[in-house]
Amino acid sequence: MTRARQDRLLGLLVREGDWATAASLADAVGVTPRSIRSYVTALNARVPAGTAVESGPHGYRAGPEAPVALRAGTAETGTPRDRLHTLVRRLLDAPDGIDVYATADELFVSTATLDADLGRVRALLGGTELTLERSAATARLHGTEVAQRRLLSRLAHDEMDAGSFDLAALRRTLGDESVGAQAFGPFKADLVARLGALGYFVNEIGIADVVMHIAIAADRVARDRPLEAGGPDATGAQGEVVAVLADLVEQHLGVRLGSADLRHLATLVLTRIVAPGDASRHEHTRASLDPEVETVVREVVEQAAAEFLVDIVHEDFILRLALHVQNLRQRAREQAWSRNPLTRSLKSTYPMIFDVAVFVASGLHRRLDIPLLDDEIAYIAMHVGGRLERSRRADQLLTATIVCPGYYELHELLRSSVDRSLGREVEVVGVETRVDPDWAGIDTDLVLTTIDPAISGDRVVRIQPFLTDADIERVHQAGGRIRRTRRLARLRTELERYFAASAFVRGLDAATGVEGTIRRLGDLLIGQGVIDQDYVERAIERERLSSTAFTDALAVPHAMGMTATRTSIAIGIAEPSLPWGDGRVQVVALVAFSQADREAFQTVFEQFVEVFSERESVQRIVRRATDFSGFLDELVAVIDG
Repeated sequence: MTRARQDRLLGLLVREGDWATAASLADAVGVTPRSIRSYVTALNARVPAGTAVESGPHGYRAGPEAPVALRAGTAETGTPRDRLHTLVRRLLDAPDGIDVYATADELFVSTATLDADLGRVRALLGGTELTLERSAATARLHGTEVAQRRLLSRLAHDEMDAGSFDLAALRRTLGDESVGAQAFGPFKADLVARLGALGYFVNEIGIADVVMHIAIAADRVARDRPLEAGGPDATGAQGEVVAVLADLVEQHLGVRLGSADLRHLATLVLTRIVAPGDASRHEHTRASLDPEVETVVREVVEQAAAEFLVDIVHEDFILRLALHVQNLRQRAREQAWSRNPLTRSLKSTYPMIFDVAVFVASGLHRRLDIPLLDDEIAYIAMHVGGRLERSRRADQLLTATIVCPGYYELHELLRSSVDRSLGREVEVVGVETRVDPDWAGIDTDLVLTTIDPAISGDRVVRIQPFLTDADIERVHQAGGRIRRTRRLARLRTELERYFAASAFVRGLDAATGVEGTIRRLGDLLIGQGVIDQDYVERAIERERLSSTAFTDALAVPHAMGMTATRTSIAIGIAEPSLPWGDGRVQVVALVAFSQADREAFQTVFEQFVEVFSERESVQRIVRRATDFSGFLDELVAVIDG
């Protein structure tokens, strides 16, 4: 547990990217400030030649060697976790079983300790179709080769940091004698190139999983543990990928795989990391798509679009998502889930998009019986976000007026430079070429001027007649400030409507658990006549699908249906923090949305999460919000900056 908390502390600092006090970190991790100081010492000890965590007057922040320390944290030998993995590898490598007493001596532990470790192995085997048998001094695993490989993949996932492609972790899982341990880097590069040449888009985010399975297959075949032969020969797209894999595995890893292994790995490639790229494959893609999957995806997407008022009902989006869901269905049958290293950042940065993905995932679960994990929901969120990015409306651009006194074509050249460098976020709607323009009459979002302005404010940016990189950066910053100010102003207006003193609690009890906390806050809204008990139950159901801890400090439980009589928010403050999902939070906001306020959903939901993504703001609110009035005052003060 201590090592896990050390890793959690370092992960928080890496994501934060700035100074954080020991007290705020203690709240986030669920320990005392004294423990935080000891964790920092232990983390820095992992990298004797560098600094994992920097200390200073403002607290702590991630040092330059933080990523190295995170990886080093998974490699320590002699720990219970390391012994467990070592024991599982030995059981997998010994079809006739291992001698318990000899293994205890080799691992320098007592027989009683090894017996306890075997008990942990049994717990690890839950749902794997494997069993552990103990007969006198012999312990042996029973189960199919496929089941044993799934267990190896679970160990590798446990070794790898957040799903990243870590060759050192892969080698620890397979053992130092595994085949071609140093060849997987070149192998991966060649695999991506060959698949690209076949006309596929390659999903680099999921490729770590596939390379891991290829490594496991090569290692098992080298140990004379291939998959049993049988089944039809690979044809079509599968046949293409089989040929690529057979060639590259033999070339880089020195192992010749059998037809069963190649078909299995080709299926993994086709269902995890590739999508049809060129237009010539479009009709082939539709022809290979299960009509039931396409129909369900289309209907669920239409429901999500109507529920959240988002523009995602597009044919290309539905086709790509349906193909992804079909592949997901295949992975679900094989219990071969795909890790997504962007899950946490997607959830905290784009909570509304992630919630749309949860809605879609829930519909798919009901209609197609696909069990979905957060990592898989994150892939759906990436599809949704990509579609929304492509359909973003032009009116989201900031308007700008250029003030540039006329001299030959200077103002035309400047406008051309602005369009070329800033056209994705700024639309030039006017150019003033007079040396004395009507400054008060310029009403655009930004004023980009080459002369000293007679007005001041965040919207006025002084630039050079020949646009420089520094000018571009200043315009970016000014645009960002304007967008943030507008977002938070809208948020302040909305939030003041939705809060009530009767729906505020300070001192949430961690002993009641997540569901107990939701029920407690739900009772406050029921008392206002805003929701009924059914809404609370549906909020709990939504929480079970995916944790609503969208930041390291804030959870926003809510039901997926907008059935409240009016939109209202119940607030709970926890000090110290309380466990929520895989993390801990200090603020819980149970949000009840009404159908009439659907358009406010994105503003309130996403921007409220943004406010609580800044640790300093969270600590200010939590420390000073001793009652409802204090909470609202501090929240408004933070919003106003």
